[in-house]
Amino acid sequence: MQCANAHATRIVVELGPGTGGTTRALLNSMRADARLLAIDLSRAFCGRLATTIQDSRLAIQCGSAEHVEAFMQGLRLPHADAIVSGIPFSTMPPAVADRIARVIAKALAPGGHFVAYQVRPNVADYMAPYLGTPRCEWELFNVPPMRVFTWVRAE
Repeated sequence: MQCANAHATRIVVELGPGTGGTTRALLNSMRADARLLAIDLSRAFCGRLATTIQDSRLAIQCGSAEHVEAFMQGLRLPHADAIVSGIPFSTMPPAVADRIARVIAKALAPGGHFVAYQVRPNVADYMAPYLGTPRCEWELFNVPPMRVFTWVRAE
């Protein structure tokens, strides 16, 4: 979770936590006073997170990443210092991907990090109008290898 700078953040949002592997890594990296909001479309994944990860810093919301701002407002969270995403931008309708990209940029604090780990590079096209050109690295130990895109929102 080095790309997300999780050890130095107060508010982290995870989009698409799935079964919770990245969620656990984020929580292990985060400060004791930080908060993690995990958002997933799947009720099954949300339920699994709620029963397998017991951490008072974790809040789970079942719904679309399109509503990240509303979820944050409902929990009285300020802008996110980091947003981490595993949601597959390459498989969603372009209009939905663009709406999610826009709300990610709005929800991110100045100087905040947006990190997307993806098999395909589509996320860079959607995010570029809002956050510019990302840094891209390969995670070769993942099967299949993944690209890790990182943006830092301008101050």
